[in-house]
Amino acid sequence: MKKTALILMVLFVTMSFAQETKQVPQISVSGEGKVKVVPDQASISISLETKGTKADDVKKENDKKIDAILKFIKKMNIAQEDFQTQRVSLNPNYDYEKKKHNYIATQTIQILLKDLSKYDELMEGIVEQGINRIDNVTFKSSKQAQYQSEARKLAMKDAKLKAEDYVSVLGQKVGRAMTISDNSQPYYPQPVFAMKTMAMESGDSTRETLAVGEINITANVSVSFILE
Repeated sequence: MKKTALILMVLFVTMSFAQETKQVPQISVSGEGKVKVVPDQASISISLETKGTKADDVKKENDKKIDAILKFIKKMNIAQEDFQTQRVSLNPNYDYEKKKHNYIATQTIQILLKDLSKYDELMEGIVEQGINRIDNVTFKSSKQAQYQSEARKLAMKDAKLKAEDYVSVLGQKVGRAMTISDNSQPYYPQPVFAMKTMAMESGDSTRETLAVGEINITANVSVSFILE
């Protein structure tokens, strides 16, 4: 009796496992969504380097120029939270040609410019105040989250369209999604220099110094759909 019960239990477990592991027909595809946007902001990284033979003098001179630069940035009506000191350093440096030591003081400031019409005035002003290195300028959009959402929806539509294309010749239909994986890479603003430029009036002539172009906001997904 016990042996019979054990056999029945084994058969029940085996049948249950077989049902659970029964494969469901499905198709796995990838999709991409891309939104092209004309940026309305710029992230600007600038640095001031000061060299000299005495560490104290080098630091004092660097600090004095940075003070003037920060005051100019404030004068441009850039909000306090939109600019920040990123790095401060004072390092000894050996000049092999002159065979003597000197010092280099460096300060780096990151600026988020929310009004691109101020770009030329800002850049000219900070150079006049002493900035001697422009490290990087990248463009971005103030509606980044909105455009990322649009890109994700387009990626899902693209994935479903691909799945429907594949199964259309098989007489099957695409059902509900089984799994969705977001394969999007972290967004790093990259300018595409084309189309639109920002201009600044200088006397009777128009000077163009900034090619804004477009930025691509992209989303990538992998989706598995049930086949009906």
